[in-house]
Amino acid sequence: DGMNVLFIIVDDLRPVLGCYGDKLVKSPNIDQLASQSMVFSNAYAQQAVCAPSRVSFLTGRRPDTTRLYDFYSYWRVHAGNYSTMPQYFKENGYMTLSVGKVFHPGVSSNYSDDYPYSWSIPPFHPSAEKHENDKTCRGKDGKLYANLVCPVNVTEMPGGTLPDIQSTEEAIHLLNIMKTNRQKFFLAVGYHKPHIPLRYPQEFLKLYPLENITLAPDPWVPKKLPSVAYNPWTDIRQRDDVEALNVSFPYGALPDDFQRQIRQSYYAAVSYLDVQIGLLLNALDNVGLSNNTIVVFTADHGWSLGEHGEWAKYSNFDVATRVPLMFYVPGMTTSPVSQGARIFPYLDPFSHIGGSAPQGQSEDVVELVSLFPTLAELAGLQVPPACPETSFGVVLCTEGTSLVHYFNVSEGKKGCDNTDRCFNEEPVAFSQYPRPADTPQWNSDKPKLKDIRIMGYSMRTIDYRYTLWVHFDPSNFSANFEDVHAGELYLMENDPNQDYNIYNSTAHGWFFQKMLD
Repeated sequence: DGMNVLFIIVDDLRPVLGCYGDKLVKSPNIDQLASQSMVFSNAYAQQAVCAPSRVSFLTGRRPDTTRLYDFYSYWRVHAGNYSTMPQYFKENGYMTLSVGKVFHPGVSSNYSDDYPYSWSIPPFHPSAEKHENDKTCRGKDGKLYANLVCPVNVTEMPGGTLPDIQSTEEAIHLLNIMKTNRQKFFLAVGYHKPHIPLRYPQEFLKLYPLENITLAPDPWVPKKLPSVAYNPWTDIRQRDDVEALNVSFPYGALPDDFQRQIRQSYYAAVSYLDVQIGLLLNALDNVGLSNNTIVVFTADHGWSLGEHGEWAKYSNFDVATRVPLMFYVPGMTTSPVSQGARIFPYLDPFSHIGGSAPQGQSEDVVELVSLFPTLAELAGLQVPPACPETSFGVVLCTEGTSLVHYFNVSEGKKGCDNTDRCFNEEPVAFSQYPRPADTPQWNSDKPKLKDIRIMGYSMRTIDYRYTLWVHFDPSNFSANFEDVHAGELYLMENDPNQDYNIYNSTAHGWFFQKMLD
């Protein structure tokens, strides 16, 4: 008995979704999922880059415990033999399946996506993935380029497909198999878009006429932004179309019209993703499993779309750390669902009009490191214990906390009803980002461990974001909070976009103490 789990993880998706209040985007299928789900509108990743974030939420440990801040170590060897969320489900009798980008491929998951520890069968990777960075984008001159902005004719692509299309097909295939063999499953599906290159079927551009696309509300580098906090978006500078613009490093702005094109293509890629999610959830209906499958939808981190004069991830700002997070739990976030009910009819973003409000919503600040204990509790498994202060030798524990107590709240009451399950102080999300130097340089976005000299520790509550950039020694993984290189403080009420750093004009002893606690 027990519920199945469908865990959907998206690469680089910030919450530009209808269900998160975005007025421009067309995301009817994700919005429909939200309308049956508990939605967390203030969820944050623990580090705004792929491998560290994924290893963090898949193990339920923070980057200082996985000791992964780059792409080049495997936690079981380098930090501790920590159990992962899929491994825990596997050890509790689930068939665990991985499709697409779930673990970050390469060293950081032992070149095997952590198989066989985490998965019952070898993970599936779409064959079209190897063409992601090929020259498949047709320029105005008719030649092919490796561009950032890359709407394509899918029939002209190698194999006539794209990776996320293949992943959806494989996930649907596995759902059909799981239906017949009746074993409970944990199916993780990792989508690539809207990760760069912004390569998606060109028809999605029709949803977003360029004249409807605005610039970011704050497309300039803030006057009081410490140079160590700035991420110089090196990866997008290496794309052919961006390189041709010859923008000065590190602070030169992209031309306005090109900024609009990036934003347009990001939105188009989100709608392409929405179609994949719609097909996948519709298949869950088709195999009759919507009544006993928990669906989780989230992303590994966000992506800056020109805010603060920045692009990509690699920072501690909300635009890089905030993610969508929602849980569909039949009978809990919805009234009991009868077998064979149609919960997720496919919605076509080209014709569907009208949004839908989330079923339940929490404004409380939460962290992705809490995914593991939350899913364990929702599935009726024993919740992994809280980690002790130092947990390198502890195989199974979590540095997050189960979010399930947020689900049971009657309408109108926010988050907590003073039970002992509730926190005494306000919820806080911690993120962090390493830098090799105080000023932006070629490896500022993705420093290797040995080159890290500064760690930016960031604390987000409902009211503020407070960040300290402190000395870091990679040889013994130690941060020295007595050697502060720079600080940031943004008060959300009058500075929601985090443009006016008041760190130097504020007494911040209280914040500093909270950070150290």
